[in-house]
Amino acid sequence: QVQLVESGGGLVQAGGSLRLSCAASGRTFSSYTMGWFRQAPVKEREFVAAITRSGASTFYADSVKGRFTISRDNAKNTVYLQMNSLKPEDTAVYYCAASRTVAVSRSEYDYWGQGTQVTVSS
Repeated sequence: QVQLVESGGGLVQAGGSLRLSCAASGRTFSSYTMGWFRQAPVKEREFVAAITRSGASTFYADSVKGRFTISRDNAKNTVYLQMNSLKPEDTAVYYCAASRTVAVSRSEYDYWGQGTQVTVSS
């Protein structure tokens, strides 16, 4: 089993940056594809980004491509989401998740963190 804890959320002005971190417990972190999802009020949880086990491949939602960067440090059991040029529409609770497959669909993710709030003011 994997336990995930996100951090790094907060309030930022439009155009600003934040870096989210997700620390994982357990010795099998490098066995999982890691993903970031977000959920805004009254909206469904949506895919943001994912990174394969070795970090060789990354995937992004069109809405964040070119602005967000996902990375991981398997030695530290941590995955990151660098968010630049933030927009008010990026406001949401951001969740990290772990999957045994290479996946962008939330249904394929087995473990989830508790989420961290990101608020972008205009």
